[in-house]
Amino acid sequence: MINFQDIIETIDMVEKEHFDVRTITMGISLLSCIREDAQKTADICYDRICSKAEKIVKVAEDLGTEYGIPIINKRVSITPASLLTAPFSGKEIVLAKALDKAALTCGVDFLGGYSALVNKGMTSYEKSFINSIPEALSITQRMCSSVNVGSSKTGINMDAVRLMGEVIKESAAKTAESDGIGSAKLVVFCNAVEDNPFMAGAFHGVGEGETVINVGVSGPGVVHHALQSLKGASIDEVAETIKKTAFKITRAGQLIANEAAKRLNAEFGIVDLSLAPTPVMGDSVAHILEEMGLESVGCHGTTACLAMLNDAVKKGGVMASSRVGGLSGAFIPVSEDIGMIKAARNGAIDLNKLEAMTSVCSVGIDMVAIPGDTPATTISGIIADECAIGMINNKTTAVRIIPVPGKTVGEEVEFGGLLGSAPIMKVSPYGCADFINRGGRMPAPIHSNKN
Repeated sequence: MINFQDIIETIDMVEKEHFDVRTITMGISLLSCIREDAQKTADICYDRICSKAEKIVKVAEDLGTEYGIPIINKRVSITPASLLTAPFSGKEIVLAKALDKAALTCGVDFLGGYSALVNKGMTSYEKSFINSIPEALSITQRMCSSVNVGSSKTGINMDAVRLMGEVIKESAAKTAESDGIGSAKLVVFCNAVEDNPFMAGAFHGVGEGETVINVGVSGPGVVHHALQSLKGASIDEVAETIKKTAFKITRAGQLIANEAAKRLNAEFGIVDLSLAPTPVMGDSVAHILEEMGLESVGCHGTTACLAMLNDAVKKGGVMASSRVGGLSGAFIPVSEDIGMIKAARNGAIDLNKLEAMTSVCSVGIDMVAIPGDTPATTISGIIADECAIGMINNKTTAVRIIPVPGKTVGEEVEFGGLLGSAPIMKVSPYGCADFINRGGRMPAPIHSNKN
């Protein structure tokens, strides 16, 4: 039962603290759409997406009006597309165009799932698919791509890691007129999850049902506001307050998810608890960490604060939802968080500190702009480091990095909207090409041998 006080609290969270449901994402299985011919497969996939997701925007808008909670993004995720294009290797772009057209027709903000899962090995058709990613991202507006190159169970596919460094560079080059934004729609994973509602990494896993609704809630501003009354309080009180706040946020997300699933004739999948920031003042994960007592995010103590935040968010959210999944924690994208942008501009945070923080948060090196002349092997080295953190710690890690063509350290890039802006961050001047070019597969850690 929701009482009057619950209603007042929710209104305050929306009006004063930037609370929203960040995304409703409909996952759609397209496995039954596979045909030998590229155009036939593309046409059937287009029809399936349009028939399943034709009402998602209207339902989201109706729910937002009825419950007074803004629903910011409406998205679709599909079966990893490399599985769909296997019969017509070399013609992947035909499907990419159809997917983007379907997203435009349905009116969704993004469509995720132009993806490949190559954590253990890579077939010829998967390599062909991955090589198509730069062109696919350059000719589409709303399509996002991801590649899973490692897992705690299988180790790291270093051939795929090497290839993805090259693909990221090419994706940026093919969208140079918009500061390499193609790379901002591409993420490389270790331990990718099948029910992630957030872009650019969302895809509809093969273990999922026919049509599933996953919801991502977000409330950095709510958590920040709650901590402002705890000046001088012990760390125990801070953790307890975050936990209680996460419970309130997730409860609202669970309500929206259930209703959306009913109205869209889909299965309710999960609520993702992740605190996802925006470039708007009052909606920053970095500001939460600073409210705990840091002079600036990036200083000593940052990783400890982030670890506690992530844990408290999960503990509170799990109690509020019957199905928690996705990534669930705290995102630390540089360009999408006004506090992170400021810290990067001031030199308070660098790639080394970001890497340390990713050992305890939801994802990894996210929306980081680097010099356009960064070697592909250096990008692969960054990917390999993040995959190693994920593999050893049994957690999802990722890299979404933009080598901005024609720009270097000291300059800034403006992507606009939720993607925000970022200073170009320095990478190590020392190379790792000999390591990356070895290829092969890095063995899984000993703790993977659990059966």
